[in-house]
This record gives sequence, structure tokens and C-alpha cells, in this order.
Amino acid sequence: MEPSLNARELVIRRFTHEDFPRIRQALLDIHGDAYADAMDDEFNQRFPWFVDHWGGNTDFACVIAFDGEDPVAFAYGAPATPMREWWREHLKEAPERHRTFSYSELAVRVKYRKTGTAELVTRALLKDRDDDLVVLLVDTGHPRVRTLYESWGFRKVGERQPFPDSPVYAVMLAELPLS
Repeated sequence: MEPSLNARELVIRRFTHEDFPRIRQALLDIHGDAYADAMDDEFNQRFPWFVDHWGGNTDFACVIAFDGEDPVAFAYGAPATPMREWWREHLKEAPERHRTFSYSELAVRVKYRKTGTAELVTRALLKDRDDDLVVLLVDTGHPRVRTLYESWGFRKVGERQPFPDSPVYAVMLAELPLS
């Protein structure tokens, strides 16, 4: 079967913490393809630890886009721990409504980039959430990715480096539902 390079033809499936053991390898495979040119970076090599950390959260939420039976992209996260939201240190006052979903990871296989797949999985992950806000981190070395998130309603509120060997990230915040 010829791959569909049209995001509208992809099928989105939702997964939770209970599904994690059976989707873990798909997440690793997609990430490995998406970051193949940067896997010499030790931080990227630690992705299995990060995916296990997030997948171990009982409120883990994940969507995977499939082309036929082939997983081609994913997005996942979980509700933020109150008072530990990534945006909190950057805003003088917390928004009145501030239940926050932490959007941890997005990965799209290389040949599915620039097809609308990133937006498809992002919107699918965040659709129908009862959180007030969504926060994510974007590597400051990738300004086009930041611009893409801004086009979906996110705004930069600060920067942070969560680990000594991680990149510096722009902390981006949006109200839910996304515009």
C-alpha cells in the first residue's frame, strides 16, 4: 500500500495509561525516525526514559496517527501538577482559570512532515479536554516550530532548561480549546 501523505486520510486513535505497554514501541519507533539525524545527542538518546515517565502517569493521554496500520505520528502529555505548571515561574499572576495540560511530546515521521500531520495530532490530543490551559516546551533553536505553535494560538511566556543537558526551551501557553 502506498503511504498517504495527506493528513486528512490518517486515522487517529486515542490511548491512555492502561494502553501504554502496547503502544510504547510505536512511540519509540516514531521518535527514532523523527529524530534520526539527531540521535547522537545524549539528551535525545534518553527518550525511552521520558516516554516511560509520561506513560507511567495514570492520567497519560496519547494520540497516534496511523496510515493504514502504520503509526506515523504521536502527541502525548498529562495534566500538570497544580502549582508546578511550567508556565508558573514566568507569569506574575496565575490566570483565573489555570487547570493546565502539559503537552510533553510531538513526533512525526520524516516523510509525513509538512502534510498537516503535526496539527492533526495536536488538535486531536487537545480536543475535548476539560483543562483551561495547555503548556508546552519548544527548543529555542527551532524558531519555525515555535511559529507553527503560535499559529495555533500558543504564546511564548518564558524560557527554561529543565535538565543540564537539555536544550533551552521556549515555554508556550495557550487557552483551551485552541483557536
